[in-house]
Amino acid sequence: MAQKLVGILLNAAVHRGVPRQKTGQESLLNYEEAAAAYGMTPVFLRLADIDTDSGFCAAYIHGPQGYRRTILPTPSVIHNRAIYSTDSSGMKRLLRHVPRVFNNNNRYGKDEIHGLLAQNEELRRYLPETAKGLTGLAAMMNRYPDLILKPCRGSIGNGVMRLIRVRTSSWRWNLTYLPRGARRWTTLPVDQDALPRALRTRLSNVPYLVQERIPLAEMNGRPFDLRVTVQRGWGGEWQVTGLFAKLAAPGGFVSNIARGGEALSSAYVLDTAFSSRDAAILRMSLEALSLAVARSLGQRLPGLADIGLDIGLTRDGRLFFIEANGRDQRYGFRKAGLQEIWKNSYRKPMGYARFLMEEAGPG
Repeated sequence: MAQKLVGILLNAAVHRGVPRQKTGQESLLNYEEAAAAYGMTPVFLRLADIDTDSGFCAAYIHGPQGYRRTILPTPSVIHNRAIYSTDSSGMKRLLRHVPRVFNNNNRYGKDEIHGLLAQNEELRRYLPETAKGLTGLAAMMNRYPDLILKPCRGSIGNGVMRLIRVRTSSWRWNLTYLPRGARRWTTLPVDQDALPRALRTRLSNVPYLVQERIPLAEMNGRPFDLRVTVQRGWGGEWQVTGLFAKLAAPGGFVSNIARGGEALSSAYVLDTAFSSRDAAILRMSLEALSLAVARSLGQRLPGLADIGLDIGLTRDGRLFFIEANGRDQRYGFRKAGLQEIWKNSYRKPMGYARFLMEEAGPG
């Protein structure tokens, strides 16, 4: 195979760290090894350095003296690992000149994804009951005793709150949330008929989903869900690259690693929480559901090729789709000790990039 350039589009902050190989959770070495396996050389770019008129870009490429910024022909295939608005004029311009940019949009609203999946009759039963905004909250408080409130746009658990009905001398609600800049969760009593002004204001100003809280399965008293990485690889078909379990911090209710959650091998957690037979069946069901979700979303969202799905399961083994992550943070595999799967999560997109090049033919 002749060497070909594949672009990795990065956020400006990550891009600045390339020469020093300080790129946070993005592994440059994994990209280098994965691309080389498919006869390609990765170049690391940012949107501002791509000149669509000339067909050239300024990008970092690895050489004998490390990463150096070089003027190069803009790669014909680019994997987007940056976050740009769907209305970004720069991304629209890039797509007109380089149509083979995959995961060109990797920030979809939780409400948008839920709405798309709700249109799929086979997948609807895997969705938790969901409403939106302040009006939705009032209706859901009359129907469910335990609710999760989460911003339609946001990641790593930012802005997530929990409302749970408790019995004292009479029924009331407790609201648990993480104050801005704080490390500890705060719980305060709430009157259903007189919600705190701050809560009402937030749900009026920021789009929020209100969902029934799934009674998640637990390991050692800690609820967990599963992160399933689903990617297109060589051949273009969706494949499950791997999965790991995310345990909430002791006493917590969100499993995000950035919020104190812990990444562990899914095999270990499932075998601990369930019988060996049930764990094996659940793993197959998790993978089947994840593939069905990816295929369904892939039919509706152009360019989608690399996603991380959060799937919850109950103590009695029922599966629920929680959310999709368009820029999957793959480091959870490394934290869970799944080194080879972590590396493979880089190989699959590079295989897909090579597939797109071959599909396009010469020129």
